[in-house]
Amino acid sequence: MSKDYIPRLKKKYDEQIRGLLQEEFSFTNEMQIPKLDKVVINMGVGEAVSDSKKIKTALAEMELIAGQKPVATRARKSIAGFKLREEMLIGCKVTLRRSRMYEFLDRLTTVALPRVKDFRGLNGKSFDGRGNFAMGLKEQLVFPEISYDDIEDIRGMDIIVCTTAKTNEEAKSLLTHCGFPFRN
Repeated sequence: MSKDYIPRLKKKYDEQIRGLLQEEFSFTNEMQIPKLDKVVINMGVGEAVSDSKKIKTALAEMELIAGQKPVATRARKSIAGFKLREEMLIGCKVTLRRSRMYEFLDRLTTVALPRVKDFRGLNGKSFDGRGNFAMGLKEQLVFPEISYDDIEDIRGMDIIVCTTAKTNEEAKSLLTHCGFPFRN
């Protein structure tokens, strides 16, 4: 991406969504208008306990999806019942900000979510009370970057969208204007 490139969703936010939110919630100050802060994508790989190669494929898939190198997450403590040792690799995560975040959210709402089987919209109650939204995907195949022939296991992932909104209503309005398909 070149320096002067502006993602489509960022341009839409700057030109339309900010004004709509300012009108809707009657903000007096520009800084009160909620905006997208970051997106965290997390993928747990429980099978990595028995097969360490699974974590490498999960890292490669996450890098394709996010367009950024993920970090491997480690177990904090040992759990004998799961045959888990402290510091063992058990997942991966990536935090997207700025233009990569806008690009990912645009791809998520326009390409990936419409490809989900039996999709009836996102749950509008998945907010944490402080303007952050969490959702889960059951399979990584909904992203066009992942080839069906190349995957060994179907893995789900958690996607957390952090905003600067103070309430759930502000965050939901922001995400709805950004194209998130919430069910009624």
